[in-house]
Amino acid sequence: MFDRDFPGLGKKIGLIGVPLGFGASKRGSALGTRTIRQANVRGKKLIEHISDLGFQVHDYEDLDLPRPIESSTENPKFLTEMNHSVEKIIPAVKNILENEELPVILGGDHSIALPTFSAIQSHFRSNNGEVGLIWFDAHADMNTPDTSPSGNLHGMPLAHLLGFGLSQFAELEGFTPKVNPKFLAHIGARDLDNGEKKLIRELGIHCWTMHEIDRYGMNYCIEKAIEVASQAPNGFAVTFDVDSLDPIDAPGSGTLVRGGISYREAHLALERISETDKMRSFEIVEVNPMLDRDNRTSELAVELILSVLGKKIL
Repeated sequence: MFDRDFPGLGKKIGLIGVPLGFGASKRGSALGTRTIRQANVRGKKLIEHISDLGFQVHDYEDLDLPRPIESSTENPKFLTEMNHSVEKIIPAVKNILENEELPVILGGDHSIALPTFSAIQSHFRSNNGEVGLIWFDAHADMNTPDTSPSGNLHGMPLAHLLGFGLSQFAELEGFTPKVNPKFLAHIGARDLDNGEKKLIRELGIHCWTMHEIDRYGMNYCIEKAIEVASQAPNGFAVTFDVDSLDPIDAPGSGTLVRGGISYREAHLALERISETDKMRSFEIVEVNPMLDRDNRTSELAVELILSVLGKKIL
Protein backbone atom coordinates (compact mmCIF):
# COMPACT_ATOMS: atom_id res chain seq x y z
CA MET A 1 0.00 0.00 0.00
CA PHE A 2 2.96 2.34 0.45
CA ASP A 3 4.89 4.07 -2.30
CA ARG A 4 8.37 2.60 -2.61
CA ASP A 5 9.72 5.79 -4.17
CA PHE A 6 10.51 6.98 -0.66
CA PRO A 7 13.02 5.43 1.77
CA GLY A 8 11.76 3.66 4.88
CA LEU A 9 8.52 2.33 3.38
CA GLY A 10 6.97 -0.91 2.25
CA LYS A 11 4.90 -3.71 3.75
CA LYS A 12 6.99 -3.69 6.91
CA ILE A 13 5.85 -2.11 10.17
CA GLY A 14 8.10 -1.06 13.03
CA LEU A 15 5.88 -1.01 16.13
CA ILE A 16 7.25 0.84 19.14
CA GLY A 17 5.85 1.99 22.46
CA VAL A 18 6.88 5.31 24.01
CA PRO A 19 5.47 5.11 27.57
CA LEU A 20 6.10 8.71 28.52
CA GLY A 21 3.39 10.09 30.79
CA PHE A 22 5.01 12.85 32.83
CA GLY A 23 4.20 15.47 30.17
CA ALA A 24 0.53 15.39 31.17
CA SER A 25 -1.13 16.70 34.32
CA LYS A 26 -2.97 13.43 35.05
CA ARG A 27 -1.01 10.23 35.54
CA GLY A 28 -1.82 7.13 33.52
CA SER A 29 -1.00 7.83 29.86
CA ALA A 30 2.33 6.00 30.27
CA LEU A 31 0.24 2.84 30.61
CA GLY A 32 -1.49 3.38 27.26
CA THR A 33 1.17 1.55 25.26
CA ARG A 34 0.52 -1.62 27.25
CA THR A 35 -3.27 -1.50 27.07
CA ILE A 36 -3.30 -0.78 23.34
CA ARG A 37 -1.01 -3.77 22.76
CA GLN A 38 -3.11 -6.05 24.95
CA ALA A 39 -6.58 -4.88 23.87
CA ASN A 40 -8.72 -7.76 22.65
CA VAL A 41 -10.56 -6.60 19.53
CA ARG A 42 -12.71 -9.30 17.99
CA GLY A 43 -10.56 -12.00 19.55
CA LYS A 44 -7.17 -10.70 18.42
CA LYS A 45 -4.50 -8.31 19.61
CA LEU A 46 -2.97 -5.41 17.69
CA ILE A 47 0.01 -7.26 16.19
CA GLU A 48 -2.22 -10.08 14.94
CA HIS A 49 -4.58 -7.61 13.29
CA ILE A 50 -1.72 -5.76 11.58
CA SER A 51 -0.30 -9.06 10.34
CA ASP A 52 -3.72 -9.97 8.92
CA LEU A 53 -3.47 -6.84 6.74
CA GLY A 54 -0.40 -8.36 5.08
CA PHE A 55 2.33 -6.55 6.99
CA GLN A 56 5.50 -7.93 8.48
CA VAL A 57 5.59 -6.56 12.02
CA HIS A 58 8.81 -5.89 13.88
CA ASP A 59 7.90 -5.17 17.48
CA TYR A 60 10.54 -3.01 19.14
CA GLU A 61 8.51 -3.21 22.37
CA ASP A 62 8.38 -0.31 24.82
CA LEU A 63 11.27 2.03 25.45
CA ASP A 64 12.61 2.21 29.00
CA LEU A 65 11.89 5.83 29.96
CA PRO A 66 11.92 7.76 33.26
CA ARG A 67 8.78 7.48 35.37
CA PRO A 68 9.08 10.16 38.06
CA ILE A 69 7.20 9.71 41.32
CA GLU A 70 7.62 13.16 42.83
CA SER A 71 6.21 16.38 41.40
CA SER A 72 8.43 18.76 39.46
CA THR A 73 9.29 22.40 40.17
CA GLU A 74 10.98 22.90 36.79
CA ASN A 75 9.51 24.99 33.97
CA PRO A 76 8.41 23.17 31.95
CA LYS A 77 7.67 20.42 34.43
CA PHE A 78 9.93 17.35 34.31
CA LEU A 79 12.41 19.05 32.01
CA THR A 80 15.24 16.81 33.23
CA GLU A 81 13.25 13.64 32.55
CA MET A 82 12.30 14.90 29.10
CA ASN A 83 15.95 15.51 28.22
CA HIS A 84 16.78 11.92 29.16
CA SER A 85 13.79 10.58 27.21
CA VAL A 86 14.63 12.50 24.04
CA GLU A 87 18.05 10.85 23.99
CA LYS A 88 16.36 7.44 23.79
CA ILE A 89 13.34 8.21 21.60
CA ILE A 90 15.06 9.91 18.66
CA PRO A 91 17.57 7.13 17.83
CA ALA A 92 14.89 4.46 18.34
CA VAL A 93 12.53 6.03 15.79
CA LYS A 94 15.33 6.76 13.32
CA ASN A 95 16.41 3.13 13.57
CA ILE A 96 12.94 1.98 12.44
CA LEU A 97 13.12 4.19 9.35
CA GLU A 98 16.68 3.12 8.60
CA ASN A 99 15.42 -0.47 8.64
CA GLU A 100 12.94 0.52 5.90
CA GLU A 101 9.93 0.04 8.17
CA LEU A 102 6.91 2.28 8.65
CA PRO A 103 6.88 3.53 12.26
CA VAL A 104 3.68 2.90 14.19
CA ILE A 105 4.22 4.68 17.49
CA LEU A 106 2.14 4.09 20.62
CA GLY A 107 2.07 6.79 23.31
CA GLY A 108 2.33 8.07 25.96
CA ASP A 109 1.24 11.65 26.18
CA HIS A 110 1.53 14.05 23.25
CA SER A 111 4.86 15.49 24.35
CA ILE A 112 6.41 12.46 22.62
CA ALA A 113 5.64 14.11 19.26
CA LEU A 114 8.56 16.47 19.84
CA PRO A 115 11.24 13.75 19.68
CA THR A 116 9.35 11.36 17.38
CA PHE A 117 8.70 13.89 14.63
CA SER A 118 12.17 15.38 15.11
CA ALA A 119 13.53 11.91 14.38
CA ILE A 120 11.28 11.43 11.34
CA GLN A 121 12.10 14.78 9.77
CA SER A 122 15.81 14.29 10.52
CA HIS A 123 15.75 10.95 8.69
CA PHE A 124 14.17 12.43 5.58
CA ARG A 125 16.47 15.48 5.66
CA SER A 126 19.44 13.11 5.63
CA ASN A 127 18.07 11.84 2.31
CA ASN A 128 17.57 15.42 1.04
CA GLY A 129 13.84 15.18 1.68
CA GLU A 130 11.10 16.75 3.79
CA VAL A 131 7.76 15.58 5.15
CA GLY A 132 4.60 17.38 6.20
CA LEU A 133 2.52 16.74 9.30
CA ILE A 134 -1.17 16.09 10.03
CA TRP A 135 -1.96 16.77 13.68
CA PHE A 136 -5.27 15.54 15.18
CA ASP A 137 -5.96 17.23 18.51
CA ALA A 138 -8.60 19.05 20.54
CA HIS A 139 -5.83 21.43 21.58
CA ALA A 140 -3.23 23.35 19.60
CA ASP A 141 -0.24 22.14 21.68
CA MET A 142 1.49 25.40 20.69
CA ASN A 143 2.25 26.81 24.12
CA THR A 144 5.79 27.56 25.28
CA PRO A 145 7.18 27.58 28.83
CA ASP A 146 6.49 31.34 28.85
CA THR A 147 2.85 31.09 27.69
CA SER A 148 1.72 27.78 29.17
CA PRO A 149 -0.75 28.17 32.03
CA SER A 150 0.16 24.72 33.38
CA GLY A 151 3.81 24.09 32.53
CA ASN A 152 2.86 20.66 31.17
CA LEU A 153 5.01 19.48 28.28
CA HIS A 154 2.16 17.84 26.40
CA GLY A 155 0.82 21.30 25.64
CA MET A 156 4.08 22.41 23.99
CA PRO A 157 5.36 19.92 21.37
CA LEU A 158 4.02 21.64 18.26
CA ALA A 159 5.38 25.02 19.35
CA HIS A 160 8.85 23.51 19.63
CA LEU A 161 8.51 21.73 16.30
CA LEU A 162 7.66 25.11 14.78
CA GLY A 163 10.82 26.62 16.27
CA PHE A 164 9.46 28.35 19.39
CA GLY A 165 10.10 27.76 23.09
CA LEU A 166 13.25 26.23 24.53
CA SER A 167 16.15 26.22 22.07
CA GLN A 168 17.33 22.82 23.31
CA PHE A 169 14.05 21.33 22.07
CA ALA A 170 13.48 23.54 19.04
CA GLU A 171 16.97 22.76 17.75
CA LEU A 172 16.98 18.99 18.28
CA GLU A 173 18.92 17.18 15.54
CA GLY A 174 20.61 20.47 14.63
CA PHE A 175 17.86 22.23 12.67
CA THR A 176 14.75 24.32 13.25
CA PRO A 177 11.88 24.49 12.54
CA LYS A 178 11.14 20.79 12.28
CA VAL A 179 8.00 21.36 10.23
CA ASN A 180 7.29 24.03 7.64
CA PRO A 181 3.99 25.73 8.62
CA LYS A 182 2.78 25.54 5.02
CA PHE A 183 3.00 21.72 5.23
CA LEU A 184 1.19 21.49 8.60
CA ALA A 185 -2.51 20.59 8.91
CA HIS A 186 -4.21 20.72 12.30
CA ILE A 187 -7.56 18.94 12.68
CA GLY A 188 -10.21 18.84 15.43
CA ALA A 189 -9.28 21.83 17.59
CA ARG A 190 -11.90 23.12 20.00
CA ASP A 191 -9.95 24.30 23.08
CA LEU A 192 -7.27 26.87 22.21
CA ASP A 193 -5.42 29.37 24.40
CA ASN A 194 -5.22 32.99 23.25
CA GLY A 195 -1.47 32.79 22.65
CA GLU A 196 -1.97 29.73 20.49
CA LYS A 197 -4.66 31.45 18.42
CA LYS A 198 -2.28 34.33 17.84
CA LEU A 199 0.52 32.01 16.70
CA ILE A 200 -1.80 30.11 14.35
CA ARG A 201 -2.84 33.36 12.69
CA GLU A 202 0.70 34.76 12.49
CA LEU A 203 2.12 31.61 10.90
CA GLY A 204 -0.88 31.05 8.63
CA ILE A 205 -1.30 27.48 9.86
CA HIS A 206 -4.09 25.53 8.20
CA CYS A 207 -6.41 24.61 11.05
CA TRP A 208 -9.71 22.79 10.64
CA THR A 209 -11.51 23.19 13.95
CA MET A 210 -14.71 21.45 14.99
CA HIS A 211 -16.56 24.44 13.51
CA GLU A 212 -15.24 23.62 10.03
CA ILE A 213 -15.84 19.90 10.52
CA ASP A 214 -19.46 20.58 11.56
CA ARG A 215 -19.96 23.08 8.76
CA TYR A 216 -18.31 21.30 5.83
CA GLY A 217 -18.00 17.68 6.97
CA MET A 218 -14.98 15.55 7.78
CA ASN A 219 -14.50 14.34 4.21
CA TYR A 220 -13.98 17.90 2.94
CA CYS A 221 -11.71 18.84 5.86
CA ILE A 222 -9.47 15.77 5.61
CA GLU A 223 -9.17 16.21 1.84
CA LYS A 224 -7.95 19.77 2.40
CA ALA A 225 -5.61 18.67 5.19
CA ILE A 226 -4.10 15.96 2.99
CA GLU A 227 -3.71 18.49 0.20
CA VAL A 228 -1.73 20.79 2.52
CA ALA A 229 0.50 18.11 4.05
CA SER A 230 1.07 16.45 0.66
CA GLN A 231 2.76 19.58 -0.65
CA ALA A 232 5.86 18.42 1.23
CA PRO A 233 8.02 16.54 -1.27
CA ASN A 234 8.16 13.25 0.66
CA GLY A 235 4.68 12.76 2.06
CA PHE A 236 3.62 13.35 5.64
CA ALA A 237 3.56 12.00 9.18
CA VAL A 238 0.36 11.67 11.22
CA THR A 239 0.01 12.15 14.97
CA PHE A 240 -3.38 11.39 16.51
CA ASP A 241 -4.33 12.55 20.00
CA VAL A 242 -7.37 10.58 21.17
CA ASP A 243 -8.72 13.70 22.90
CA SER A 244 -9.58 14.91 19.40
CA LEU A 245 -12.40 12.36 19.63
CA ASP A 246 -15.66 12.99 21.39
CA PRO A 247 -15.46 11.79 25.02
CA ILE A 248 -18.54 9.65 24.42
CA ASP A 249 -16.43 7.45 22.14
CA ALA A 250 -13.04 7.88 23.85
CA PRO A 251 -13.47 8.49 27.60
CA GLY A 252 -9.95 7.33 28.48
CA SER A 253 -7.93 10.52 28.06
CA GLY A 254 -6.75 13.16 30.50
CA THR A 255 -7.86 16.38 28.78
CA LEU A 256 -11.39 15.70 27.60
CA VAL A 257 -13.38 18.40 25.80
CA ARG A 258 -17.00 17.85 24.79
CA GLY A 259 -18.03 17.98 21.15
CA GLY A 260 -15.21 16.22 19.37
CA ILE A 261 -14.69 14.07 16.29
CA SER A 262 -17.11 11.15 16.16
CA TYR A 263 -16.22 7.48 15.86
CA ARG A 264 -17.09 7.33 12.17
CA GLU A 265 -15.53 10.69 11.33
CA ALA A 266 -12.23 9.48 12.80
CA HIS A 267 -12.31 6.27 10.81
CA LEU A 268 -13.20 8.13 7.63
CA ALA A 269 -10.31 10.57 8.09
CA LEU A 270 -7.78 7.78 8.62
CA GLU A 271 -9.19 5.69 5.78
CA ARG A 272 -8.77 8.68 3.45
CA ILE A 273 -5.18 9.11 4.65
CA SER A 274 -4.48 5.45 3.96
CA GLU A 275 -5.75 5.83 0.39
CA THR A 276 -3.09 8.43 -0.39
CA ASP A 277 -0.08 6.11 0.05
CA LYS A 278 1.78 9.17 1.35
CA MET A 279 1.83 8.48 5.09
CA ARG A 280 5.38 8.05 6.41
CA SER A 281 4.59 7.32 10.07
CA PHE A 282 1.60 7.05 12.40
CA GLU A 283 1.43 7.89 16.07
CA ILE A 284 -1.45 7.61 18.54
CA VAL A 285 -1.22 9.24 21.96
CA GLU A 286 -2.96 10.18 25.22
CA VAL A 287 -4.76 6.88 25.87
CA ASN A 288 -5.08 6.82 29.66
CA PRO A 289 -6.37 3.46 30.93
CA MET A 290 -6.72 4.83 34.47
CA LEU A 291 -9.51 7.08 33.17
CA ASP A 292 -10.99 4.66 30.64
CA ARG A 293 -14.25 2.73 30.80
CA ASP A 294 -14.20 -0.98 29.97
CA ASN A 295 -11.03 -0.49 27.88
CA ARG A 296 -13.07 1.34 25.23
CA THR A 297 -10.40 3.87 24.32
CA SER A 298 -7.61 1.32 23.99
CA GLU A 299 -9.79 -0.85 21.77
CA LEU A 300 -10.72 2.16 19.66
CA ALA A 301 -7.03 3.01 19.31
CA VAL A 302 -6.45 -0.44 17.80
CA GLU A 303 -9.32 0.06 15.36
CA LEU A 304 -7.99 3.46 14.29
CA ILE A 305 -4.50 2.08 13.70
CA LEU A 306 -5.98 -0.59 11.46
CA SER A 307 -7.98 1.98 9.47
CA VAL A 308 -4.92 4.09 8.76
CA LEU A 309 -3.03 0.96 7.70
CA GLY A 310 -5.62 0.12 5.10
CA LYS A 311 -8.37 -1.95 6.74
CA LYS A 312 -11.63 -1.48 4.85
CA ILE A 313 -15.24 -2.39 5.53
CA LEU A 314 -15.50 -4.29 2.23
